[in-house]
Amino acid sequence: MEMAGLTRSHLIKVYIKAFPTDPASISNQETAEKIAKTLIKLGLQPLKSTSPSLLSNLNPHVTNLVLSNPLVPPHSCLTLFNFLQINPSHKPNLQAHAILIRRLYNARRFAQMKIVLNGIVTNDNPRFPVSKITSLIEDEPDGVKFVGTLCDMLFRVYADNKMFEEAIGVFEYVGKNGLEIEERSCFVLLLALKKCGRVDLCLRFFDQMVEKGVRITVYPLTLVMNELCKRGEVEKAKALMGEMAGTGTKPNVFTFNTLLKAYIERKDFEGVNEILRLMEKDGVGYNVATCTLLIDWFGSSGKIEDAEKVFEEMRERGIQPDVYVYTSIINWNCRAENMKRALFLFDECTQRGFVPNDHTYGALINGACKAGQLEMADILVNEMQGKGIDVNQVVFNTLMDGYCRRGMMDQALRLQDVMENKGFQLDVFTYSTIASGLCKLNRNEEAKSLLFTMAERGVAPNVVCFTTLIDIFCKEGNFVEAKRVFQDMERKGERPNTVTYNALIDGYIKRGKMKEAHKLKEEMEDKGLMPDMYTYSSLINGKCIDGKVDEALKLFDEMSRRDIPHNVVTYTAMISGLSKDGRTEEAFKLYDEMKNAGLTPDDRVYHSLVGSLHTANP
Repeated sequence: MEMAGLTRSHLIKVYIKAFPTDPASISNQETAEKIAKTLIKLGLQPLKSTSPSLLSNLNPHVTNLVLSNPLVPPHSCLTLFNFLQINPSHKPNLQAHAILIRRLYNARRFAQMKIVLNGIVTNDNPRFPVSKITSLIEDEPDGVKFVGTLCDMLFRVYADNKMFEEAIGVFEYVGKNGLEIEERSCFVLLLALKKCGRVDLCLRFFDQMVEKGVRITVYPLTLVMNELCKRGEVEKAKALMGEMAGTGTKPNVFTFNTLLKAYIERKDFEGVNEILRLMEKDGVGYNVATCTLLIDWFGSSGKIEDAEKVFEEMRERGIQPDVYVYTSIINWNCRAENMKRALFLFDECTQRGFVPNDHTYGALINGACKAGQLEMADILVNEMQGKGIDVNQVVFNTLMDGYCRRGMMDQALRLQDVMENKGFQLDVFTYSTIASGLCKLNRNEEAKSLLFTMAERGVAPNVVCFTTLIDIFCKEGNFVEAKRVFQDMERKGERPNTVTYNALIDGYIKRGKMKEAHKLKEEMEDKGLMPDMYTYSSLINGKCIDGKVDEALKLFDEMSRRDIPHNVVTYTAMISGLSKDGRTEEAFKLYDEMKNAGLTPDDRVYHSLVGSLHTANP
């Protein structure tokens, strides 16, 4: 029997105390005994509403007497309780809930106990404070242990129902009364708070856990560190890890990965190395996620050899790469224009039984497009579809960019029709890519029309869209509109970049407005933007056309001081300017320098040099 030290007389004594004796008490006792006998007789059969005479005298006193009767098995108590729950006139009160919870606890039926507690918590009636609930059972034998279990379960029920303030209220009640909430229950609340976006409360509750001496394991520690890192408080997360290590909570690979990811996102080279040193010091080995993070870190830093080294070391460490690792290393090889290696890795990935996903194919398609291998990109798209992987918007946009880079605008526009027919909403990247491609082919009216259509459809323009419009207006000599778009761009929160300024500078120079062009160069530098080789090429070309060769040379030398490489355009402009000025020796010196830099002179260079010889020797 599930009495656990309780006698029937004791139970009756407890509940008589809750309900003072009145003339109807004997009648209540008799009714309760009749119902109890019926329940015992029914066994596991459901209770049906076929005994109106039996239930006609049912009241809270009777219900509590039946539920407290040790001869009625717990499952029969549940049968009665559930039957009354659906009967508005006989719904069990708080006392009935407390009695049943105790019975279920004694029978070790914790799942049902939690369901009954959930009924108290979600009841439409006024919510009861935890002290009210525990006061009904704390005087019983073994009451302190039972109250501790009850509070822990009540805490979890509140957490499951997203009643976070109530859950923390239970935690505080427990602390004041010398009890404790289990650490795994606290972790349940931390997880619930995180999922609901209540990060501040999550962090505050963790602090309460530490303050109250709850034993902290690595799992809540890692969760809280992850949230701190998301908020940009990486150093605080790292300090917390050290503090918890001092109390015996040792970080695991997931903890270190959390910090590693945060430092990588911040591009903090020293931070990344520090975490790797700490992992080695604590003897924490890498897992697949660690290797993926490091491959992405080295790849994004342009260190493809180091990324490959991590990939190879995985085998040495006994770590089996998965499709995500393969996708990462394939992606970075594609970005490094090493398509041969990327395709080899792709074949190896499939041979090992991994199924490439849309990201894997997307990386290869992007690499093929950037390399100008559009035929390969088309083959990959067909293979992708043949394997049942849907072509997503990113892949469509990648193909679109590839076509536009090759000047294949008719194919790009056909692809736009395919996208729309498949139900894709064209995004700002699609519009900006096509508009930019049209602009490069001087199909300016089509580009403007497309961008105006984009605005009509409510798609907010990005910096590429604004720059394309500015470039078009500059080519048309409409600087009033170009400046208006430029100002509109800043007003809408899109920060002009170097390409934007280059469009304006080049436009002014081609119209002979050198003063305005130089003013724009100074403005962009004031805003922290560095002129690039295209900025200097335009300015040098403009100076040479104006016959101000010495000023052009100053700009040419300024490029070297700023470690900006000279390209064919800058050399050609400078050689042409020097040649026209009759400075043949300097022109030929730059010609030799150009060839030594591995740049191929074009016909304009040769014509300029030949012309300079005639100028020098009339």
